[in-house]
Amino acid sequence: MHAHAYQAASAQATAFHDRFVRVLTAGADSYAAAEAANVAPLQQALNLVNAPTQALLGRPLIGNGANGAPGTGQDGAPGGILIGNGGAGGSGATGQKGGNGGAAGLFGIGGAGGAGGVAATGVAAGAGGTGGAGGLLFGAGGAGGTGGISSGLDSAGGAGGAGGRAGLFGTGGTGSTGAFGADGGAGGAGGAGGLLFGNGGSGGAGVSGGGRGGAGGHAGMLLGDGGVGGNGGTGFNIGGDGGAGGRAGLVGSGGDGGAGGQTDSGASGGDGGNGGDAQLIGNGGNGGNAGAGTVPGSVGMGGAGGRLIGQNGSNGLV
Repeated sequence: MHAHAYQAASAQATAFHDRFVRVLTAGADSYAAAEAANVAPLQQALNLVNAPTQALLGRPLIGNGANGAPGTGQDGAPGGILIGNGGAGGSGATGQKGGNGGAAGLFGIGGAGGAGGVAATGVAAGAGGTGGAGGLLFGAGGAGGTGGISSGLDSAGGAGGAGGRAGLFGTGGTGSTGAFGADGGAGGAGGAGGLLFGNGGSGGAGVSGGGRGGAGGHAGMLLGDGGVGGNGGTGFNIGGDGGAGGRAGLVGSGGDGGAGGQTDSGASGGDGGNGGDAQLIGNGGNGGNAGAGTVPGSVGMGGAGGRLIGQNGSNGLV
């Protein structure tokens, strides 16, 4: 008797659940239709606003730039002149460099660089694309694209793309990592911070095969920290050198240098990157550690402290 009662209650609960789901689905469909109806007039108005600048300059007034098509190495389109992010660069075909990211408008973020194309027999791997510039007034630079991969033992991996620079205010884009190969691809340099205010972007790391680390981007003139240098990659014979730290603004600290890469075969380790200098107020960046090997690499030197207030950065360790 209890089993029959439980089955009846379960059936009623299932029926209620089905009705509830149908009501929710109908409500969601109605909401989506209403939103689409509201968006259509706004899009038409935006098209009217963008039409003159699109016809004269090839750029909208407001809106994001189109991304480059994958496998073409096409650059990303620039963003709207007033407001808009740059489009991302398209990835490269075999051995082709990735497309550069599109620049932002007055306000916006630069587009990311596209990945480099992979290597093939007799064709070197492509480098990653450079990140697009940030908004002229405000906005961060785009990140660099990853270097193309080499699957063979006789070709180099593609270098990582550099980060894009910022405008007046904003952080520089991050440099991308290199790619694996017999000679590892170098990391991309970090983008410069905003002309007035902003931190420099971090440099990309080198990868296995002894790729060199990318340098950190310099900060804005008035305020900002320098970007950190990328670490060098582990090498078969020689470790990759670490990237140098970026210079600070008048107020801010220098970026730390990247560590040198070690070597698998026990030969020479990579050198550590030097720390970035402070300017007026702030500490110098620390130097990167030396890469391990039968012959260790050299340590990176610490950056100078601020002339008014600040301490010198520490040298790297062996």
